[in-house]
Amino acid sequence: MRTSLVVLALAGALAMTTALTPAFAQARTDVKVGLVLEPPSLDPTAEAAAAVDEVVYANVFEGLTRFAADGSILPALAESWTISDDGLTYTFKLHEGVTFHDGSAFDAEDVKFSLDRINAEGSLNAQKALYTSIESVTVVDPTTVELKLKQPDGNLIYNLAWGDAVIVAPESAEANKTNPIGTGPFSFKDRVEGDSITLEKNQSYWGTPVKLEAATFRFIADPTAAFGALQAGDVDTFPNFPAPETVAQFEGDPRFRVVIGATEGETILAMNNAKLDNVKVRQAIAHAIDRQAIIDGAMFGYGTPIGTFLSPANPNYVDLTAQSAYDPEKSKALLAEAGVTDLTLSLKLPPVEGYARRGGEIIAQQLAAVGIKTEVTNLEWAQWLGEVFTDKNFDLTIISHTEPNDIGIFARPDYYFGYRNADFDKIIADLAVESDPAKRTELYRAAQQNLSDNYASGFLFELAKVGVENAKLKGMWENAPTQATDLTAVYWEE
Repeated sequence: MRTSLVVLALAGALAMTTALTPAFAQARTDVKVGLVLEPPSLDPTAEAAAAVDEVVYANVFEGLTRFAADGSILPALAESWTISDDGLTYTFKLHEGVTFHDGSAFDAEDVKFSLDRINAEGSLNAQKALYTSIESVTVVDPTTVELKLKQPDGNLIYNLAWGDAVIVAPESAEANKTNPIGTGPFSFKDRVEGDSITLEKNQSYWGTPVKLEAATFRFIADPTAAFGALQAGDVDTFPNFPAPETVAQFEGDPRFRVVIGATEGETILAMNNAKLDNVKVRQAIAHAIDRQAIIDGAMFGYGTPIGTFLSPANPNYVDLTAQSAYDPEKSKALLAEAGVTDLTLSLKLPPVEGYARRGGEIIAQQLAAVGIKTEVTNLEWAQWLGEVFTDKNFDLTIISHTEPNDIGIFARPDYYFGYRNADFDKIIADLAVESDPAKRTELYRAAQQNLSDNYASGFLFELAKVGVENAKLKGMWENAPTQATDLTAVYWEE
């Protein structure tokens, strides 16, 4: 009896030891992602907020094409396409066997519905200006769709990769704000307002299955809380960490990996040109700004100064920072030349602690030093979208535009910048139909120079992608070629 007990005890101990041995431990299949902003809705085709795409892009919704981690464009729901010699007809061949999360079939009718919907009267699509070249969308057969253009559009395949052009079904489109139904590798599970959104693996996904079974996005705007959540394991990764001042503490901790990458986020002191219509006043504001002081004070050194609206990573970027260099005495002189005294401007800030709230404090002080008073208002995201983006009820705001290669937004007649310049409009119009790489480079440079010459905004810095993640988590994007938290290749190292 004693021998049997000993044998059983040894067997139990061996079983427990084996279960606890790391070599036999099973890798996790869920991930908890920290994000700063909670999306106002979950429909990327009807919201301007980057926070929407940060949850649903490539995870829940897919377009005909998509961005890869390196910024290149890959096929998505379209397996291939051909372009006519005159550049006016695009024919897309769609993948077969694709279904939406509710089980309904995806086909060419859904593509026609989605693209027609972008340009329809009453469309809420924030980027519909990108798709105005589309004259008609024709269903050739269930897996073939043809786009006819009004004029050649060298950016069409690129623009179709944006979250604004994802494919939705007519049966579920109106409900996507609260119950998003796409074709992606994850489906929507639930949302706890003010706290989190949970996705689960789409077991019927048409493409390569993801390795994760579930993903929870937690919304933590407070930098101190974000730091604590990572340390406690309440989140596994913060792709855009809001507390850069604490990054050094993670760099020396083997449990974590710090990833410093590039973004498409041009951070600007946006000016309402319709109100600030004197170029000397806009120039005075620009020269009152010390970019490096903002980068150091608000972003703790993370950021690259810019003098126009294009990422320094773009091969067509021109460094024009010297044209609006920090020069408070010149700023004062320009205000005097303009005959402006006792100027008071509204400065409305979105709920981003770093570049907006901390940066706003610094900019308010810098403007005060040259005699420009500011009335600072901190807004929640929905308020900012309403007052600033939609109603244009502001003088100044600080925002990071994270959409890729979007310099053309300054040519939109109804855009919140209020920038109207015939020369710039022509440059963007020429760029839309130009396919020669050398000529496109010339046009991009001319567009940048125009914005800098006319001080269309106070150009501050390119937002760095400062990420912190669990050292065992693999497959997260290092850079951010678009506003997304793409989890399609994410897994845990055993």
